[in-house]
Amino acid sequence: MKSNLPLSMLPVILTGLVMGSCLGNGKEDSQNNRPNIIILLADDQGYGDVSYHKIHPHEVSTPGIDQLASEGVIFTNGYASAYVCAPTRAGLLTGRYQQRFGFYTAGDSREGMPLDEITLADILKDNGYTTGIFGKWHLGLEAPFRPLNRGFDNFYGFLGHGAHDYFELDCDPGDLHNCIYRDSVIIHDTGYLTDNLAREAIGFIEENSSGNPFFLYLAFNAVHWPLQAPEVDIAKFSNENPDRNVYLAMLHRMDIAVDNVINSLKENGLYENSLIFYLSDNGGAKKVSADNIPLRDFKQSTYEGGIRVPFVVSWPQYFEHRKIDEPVISLDIMPTICDVLNIEPTEERLIDGKSMLPLLEERQDGPLHEYLYWDGDQDRWAVRNGKWKLVKNNRGDIELYDLDNDISEGLNLAEQYPDIYDNLQLKYNEWRSEMGDPMGK
Repeated sequence: MKSNLPLSMLPVILTGLVMGSCLGNGKEDSQNNRPNIIILLADDQGYGDVSYHKIHPHEVSTPGIDQLASEGVIFTNGYASAYVCAPTRAGLLTGRYQQRFGFYTAGDSREGMPLDEITLADILKDNGYTTGIFGKWHLGLEAPFRPLNRGFDNFYGFLGHGAHDYFELDCDPGDLHNCIYRDSVIIHDTGYLTDNLAREAIGFIEENSSGNPFFLYLAFNAVHWPLQAPEVDIAKFSNENPDRNVYLAMLHRMDIAVDNVINSLKENGLYENSLIFYLSDNGGAKKVSADNIPLRDFKQSTYEGGIRVPFVVSWPQYFEHRKIDEPVISLDIMPTICDVLNIEPTEERLIDGKSMLPLLEERQDGPLHEYLYWDGDQDRWAVRNGKWKLVKNNRGDIELYDLDNDISEGLNLAEQYPDIYDNLQLKYNEWRSEMGDPMGK
């Protein structure tokens, strides 16, 4: 840690937040030292498709993302809360298993995240932050569910559904939900969408560089299908698989966007005191030729390739570079931010995420989560407890894996360890019984 004081003694820190919705005010003595909060969320990025993992050193180069990793903390067991994008985004902004409020599938984004759910943007706005989202919303199409009604002051991007053309940014009158919005107004834009998202995010940083702290949620749709990138970038790659070349060009363009955002923070004197999270919303997609090596399978799967993702936390003023192997999940981001900002819960509301601050401060005693769960209401699910993971796969088989010794989930140990198998199935059943009814049923 880079502070002269233990991080846990700084005035902006409150440890131990587990329950409640973080709606109280941060303490007065923390106001002048509050970090800017930045979430950089990739879409369908492969676990192996960051160069800090050194899995494809001659093929994958992500210097922008690597800068965060080299100066921050890499979580090697970082998870998204779903194997598709919209449910993860719902859990990320609430700190709750999205299944609690019936949000199981990407299609639930058409109905929208329930209006009684409190978002991270609500919390930060109530505590004096200027809030902005740039990119893919995917949490509701109609006006009450849109970003400006869910705690955000600024919005540039599209509402839904999952994919968006990267070059065609004009508005189709027959599909208003896929138009580009600036705040609540449909605009006609040009250019390459990933570049534009960085442009808008940087404008937001510059506009708020000398005022209140800000929350920047840069929700990329890259590297989600359709496979589209500038030809000059595609020409940089020479794989036998042409789709992989386009995917890598899209990744390259997104990495440039990340790098430009970091440079803007530095140029405005904000980087050192910015708390930055980088992750993907689910595992890499087979459709775009993403690579999840050494993990098994892809997006849409409860094997590791569908849910384990690149996951980095950076706060240069306080965190030294290191790796943490303890499992964490995207649900943990909201309570971590509340913990850092000394925002106390003011009403009972079950928050499933846990603050990662004890891990980041090297004072965590025992596992952060005893159990982690995944379920998309499609008869496939998973539960993890320590090194053990029970998986119900797309074929309906229930399998047990030792992730410490079998990260690729190749050796099913269900018959060798029936007690562990039974316990994990029982825990999953108990957890699922506590979740809400799916929206679409």
